[in-house]
Amino acid sequence: MRALNIKGGEYPDLNSIINQDNIMGQKLVIVESPAKAKTIGKYLGKNFIVEASMGHVRDLPKSQLGVEVENNYNPKYITIRGKGDLINKLKKQAKKSEKVYLATDPDREGEAISWHLAKILKIEESEKCRIEFNEITKNAIKNAIKSPREINISLVDAQQARRVLDRLVGYEISPILWRKIKWGLSAGRVQSVALKMICDRENEIKSFIPKEYWTIECLLQNNNNINKNFVVKLALLDGKKIEITSEEESNTIINEIEKQDFIVKQFKKSLKNKNPLPPFTTSTLQQDAYKKLNFATKRTMSIAQQLYEGIEVEGHGTIGLISYMRTDSVRISEEAQVAAKEFITNSFGNEYAPENPRVYKSKKNIQDAHEAIRPTYVNLTPELIKNSLKPEQMKLYQLIWNRFVASQMTSCVLNTISIDVQNGKYLFKASGSTIKFDGFMKVYEYLSEDEVANSNLPELTEGEILTKKSIEKKQHFTQPLSRFSEASLVKTLEENGIGRPSTYAPIISTLLDRKYVEREKKNLLPTELGEIVNNIVSHYFNQIVDSEFTAGMENKLDLIEEGKQNWNEVVDEFFKPLKTAIDIAEKEVSKITIEDKVSDVLCDKCGRNMVIKHGRYGDFLACPGYPDCKNTKPIVEEIEANCPKCGGKILAKRSKKGRRFYGCSSYPNCDFISWFEPVNEKCSVCGAYMVKRYNKTKGDFLECSNKECKNRKYLNGSEDTKNDTDTKNNNL
Repeated sequence: MRALNIKGGEYPDLNSIINQDNIMGQKLVIVESPAKAKTIGKYLGKNFIVEASMGHVRDLPKSQLGVEVENNYNPKYITIRGKGDLINKLKKQAKKSEKVYLATDPDREGEAISWHLAKILKIEESEKCRIEFNEITKNAIKNAIKSPREINISLVDAQQARRVLDRLVGYEISPILWRKIKWGLSAGRVQSVALKMICDRENEIKSFIPKEYWTIECLLQNNNNINKNFVVKLALLDGKKIEITSEEESNTIINEIEKQDFIVKQFKKSLKNKNPLPPFTTSTLQQDAYKKLNFATKRTMSIAQQLYEGIEVEGHGTIGLISYMRTDSVRISEEAQVAAKEFITNSFGNEYAPENPRVYKSKKNIQDAHEAIRPTYVNLTPELIKNSLKPEQMKLYQLIWNRFVASQMTSCVLNTISIDVQNGKYLFKASGSTIKFDGFMKVYEYLSEDEVANSNLPELTEGEILTKKSIEKKQHFTQPLSRFSEASLVKTLEENGIGRPSTYAPIISTLLDRKYVEREKKNLLPTELGEIVNNIVSHYFNQIVDSEFTAGMENKLDLIEEGKQNWNEVVDEFFKPLKTAIDIAEKEVSKITIEDKVSDVLCDKCGRNMVIKHGRYGDFLACPGYPDCKNTKPIVEEIEANCPKCGGKILAKRSKKGRRFYGCSSYPNCDFISWFEPVNEKCSVCGAYMVKRYNKTKGDFLECSNKECKNRKYLNGSEDTKNDTDTKNNNL
């Protein structure tokens, strides 16, 4: 027992000493990742130990179903292989800690991880051990520590229901695909719906019959300003929308309008307010990052996770830069609104900050558990912290910061002009706009094609007769719906209520990893394997791939979260008809053989034509004589350029991780290698070889391979020798 230091004969209050010791006792905080642990540890101080669980610590076993169907669908959780030492460490730390706080992510999955940790650490269900925060900032962490709560069992049940449902689908249907098609295939509850969408879209495109139509445009001149030519488009015939289906019709109409005057029927000028978009949700962030930054959904979420968990920022230490990135809400906290208004006023002026903060309405049927995605500190502008961020982190942070700040700014004001020109029974139209006040577009620009077209229309007066300069007819054909990109698929999934913010990226990654879908440029195309799997699942398990049914299941999971429905009953309602369909499929699905594509490359060991196989890191060549002949080769592609070192041929290859690179065909005699495609052109500045690159706004360009030379040559022939911080050494 600690000795008491007694002075002047006065005995201190023993209770105060005990209480003081309790306050100073060690407390354990468990998060999911080391990066998060590092950031939070900085805010909490020396009386707190922050450890990472490295994600899940318990899960269903991989080697068996792990769900006791006959016992009310009881899941049989086991410790994840390889987590034993980590769990022992957490147990020891928890045993000597005065208090344990579980600070996993603020969503269903995070709640479930906390529940599993509580079970392992033997924390009572009534213990207030759970803390959550929407952003990793000092105030958010301190406030969370002050208000711990019990683990929300309804949230855990909702996640448990999802996990059990997905396991039942995967482990009951997938074996049918293994036996009937090939080993290693899978059928997921939500991924199957996404696959069907992609296959259905492809079938629509293949069956689409284009229809011919024509448009007529006239180049007119304002007689008061002979330098002011503008284009009007034929829109109405006798007040009704006109449809021209043949060249003959076009010629007839042109003959008629040639004989008549073009008279200004209406000239209208007005002001139009264009409001900013709301701040990002997970879905809209993934869509915008894909369109503007060319980031795949998986890459976007990985970078966003880094920004959320904490980045070492020069002069500030490790800080979380954005709020939680898995959200379907556009709601913003009052504190963030106040900070944004102050920043906007100080940076741009009072006219850029609305009198009242902007409030956005979220869509129906969303969880709305968290705020929209926003910067945690609006004063940390992208320009201010760019030296602390990697290029890809900088790009995504800039996108999030711009969108949030713009969402709290005043509207953009447009000067709009609309013109109606009458020619007998035909009416031609033109419209355009110019920016009067940029408002939110000071930081985040977006205008439709219609808004930026014809931005320089002339001043006209009603009744004015215009001079015809030319008439042009154009033939068109209706186009089918475009194939899904990652962005448009995420948008469609969200619109149909399929999946949730945390599932969009894994859905797409799984489809690509399983080779059910492949990328062609920026489009997602079903493979032969994907179409076969979709046909089987759609025919025998139509309930699973029905989008309305899947959306309804998401709503039931929400009801479980709200404590309004029992998770076991939801699973039972789903599984009973599924089991019947499984029994039928087992009997009726016949064996399907997918032949490997035969190449013209001969095996140098046995002479057979090698076939194309799919591997973890892409396609490769393999001998069809396996297992007698186990010869394999990488697939190489010869490009037009010659090797800058020896003049030999350059081959496009794949690294062990699947990344494309370029190397000399004479390897190992010549060791030339580059991440970017070389071309047969020398730099006009330093004479080094040039490589082909791509820029989102300017398209393809050539760049000097010499890292000291920043010369660039764009398609229009211009050269750029300015410094570019995004330029890297091309050589490996």
